[in-house]
Amino acid sequence: MAQKVAVLGTGKIGEALLSGMIRAGWSTDALMCTARRAERAEALRARYGVEVVSNTEAAKAADTLILAVKPQDMTTLLDELAPHLPADRLVISAAAGVPTTLFEERLPAGTPVVRVMPNTPVLVDEGMSVISAGSHATEEHLLRTEAIFKPVGKTLRVPESQQDAATALSGSGPAYFYYLVEAMTDAGILLGLPRDKAHDLIVQAAIGAAVMLRDSGEHPVKLREAVTSPAGTTINAIRELEKHGVRHALIAALEAARDRSRELASGHG
Repeated sequence: MAQKVAVLGTGKIGEALLSGMIRAGWSTDALMCTARRAERAEALRARYGVEVVSNTEAAKAADTLILAVKPQDMTTLLDELAPHLPADRLVISAAAGVPTTLFEERLPAGTPVVRVMPNTPVLVDEGMSVISAGSHATEEHLLRTEAIFKPVGKTLRVPESQQDAATALSGSGPAYFYYLVEAMTDAGILLGLPRDKAHDLIVQAAIGAAVMLRDSGEHPVKLREAVTSPAGTTINAIRELEKHGVRHALIAALEAARDRSRELASGHG
């Protein structure tokens, strides 16, 4: 009998996972989801052809439950699920900053839990989902989790102790690039370019640089040096970045993000 997967919380991330599984060939008969509002439930049925059920129905029927609700709603959801959840069900959390210990304390003893930190590029199938096993999760549970998240990007396993660092780099990472693109676009306008042309130039430079980093296998320093001619334009720009401490600021920013992730996790502990 086919494994049944339920997505509880069909916001942007939850819907992206549902859509990704269907595109990857999952049968809609093996998928179900939940929705708070009747109009949202009807939209999901019409768009994907999946069954929309209540949280308790999902707990009883699904072999794997993906909990994609907001972190502040997680405790309430777990308390609702716990009386109806068999202990052999796999529970996957896609909520930022919520440790697996919270699930293990509130769900039936022995429930396998896997914690996942996806980032927003899962919406365009270019995400990174960072996966950590709870104390009862096995290799088979990790493989099932990867099969769900790989259609929307890449996956990476880390010990749960590294989830806060991964959140700082990957979970929040896209925002740093948007911030840099915003600043560089403003610079382009200052230099006399129309906003739309400045934006297009920078976005394509970012895409090209990312593909070169991914596909060449070269260290970023080597790729940067290939663009940095003696007494040229690039080295003058790099000098200004170093003068203003951009490297130090980036490191400090990621440390601050890591520390905030720890604070959020401790609030759920």
